[in-house]
Amino acid sequence: MTTSPETTIAFQGMPGAYSHLSCRAVFPEFTALPSASFEDAFANVREGRAKYGMIPIDNSVAGRVADIHHLLPGSGLHIIGEHYQPVHHHLLALPGTKIEDIREVRSHVHALGQCRKLFRELGLTPVVAADTAGSAREVAERGDRHIAAIASELAAETYGLVSLRANIEDAAHNTTRFIIMAREAVDPGPKSGPVVTSFVFKVRNVPAALYKALGGFSTNGVNMTKLESYQIDGQFVATQFFAEVEGHPDDRAVRLALEELDFFSREVRILGVYPAHPYRFLSRAKLDAGE
Repeated sequence: MTTSPETTIAFQGMPGAYSHLSCRAVFPEFTALPSASFEDAFANVREGRAKYGMIPIDNSVAGRVADIHHLLPGSGLHIIGEHYQPVHHHLLALPGTKIEDIREVRSHVHALGQCRKLFRELGLTPVVAADTAGSAREVAERGDRHIAAIASELAAETYGLVSLRANIEDAAHNTTRFIIMAREAVDPGPKSGPVVTSFVFKVRNVPAALYKALGGFSTNGVNMTKLESYQIDGQFVATQFFAEVEGHPDDRAVRLALEELDFFSREVRILGVYPAHPYRFLSRAKLDAGE
């Protein structure tokens, strides 16, 4: 069956990955296009094989996703949305397998680290694999009832496995934040409701440069929800920052803050302006309530 690029969304990983699950959640009518790497996922969007890309950027347990912040500025794409995907790990095995049959469990290193209680309870040996969905496929292909995988329910469906136990993650809040990428920017406008502005910047290599560059966000009352730093071009003095603020660049407070940032920086580039996902406010409400 031929699919149209206009109804295709690219993701990094194999069928059944959590990124695949997120594609289904946000664009259930789209065809999900697996990509071997993040660079391939970006290229599939940039070169017109897919309309959007679903890219993980942070996890509430594991932290930021490696390499993404390095790749975003050079992707040639724009952030047009965000999605928060709850991560519910499943213990997957061949049909007919009992938990007492299992000796080892394979999965991505982060997934294994998020299910330590299960290993202690059942006395299982964790084995690091490239990814969650790939582990599920390996279990299906090897046909060994002594081996299980930690992956999504979608992976079980994809590779003909069964879930012996659901929601085995240690932390109930385990959630991955994804950004949705596209070739063209989609500006929701300053009056459209809560929005997020993502951007990168480089400060001059002088004392207090970062303090001065960010001062405008404080004085103008702009909430900065993310600030990540990383080295570029192999130089320990050349630091680039990835930041996110609540608000639209046309909002007076955000505009003034960005103007001040630009004055103290060598480069400021907006990567996307997009609607804020409701999970942001739900998470904040829980934090304020002490949950």
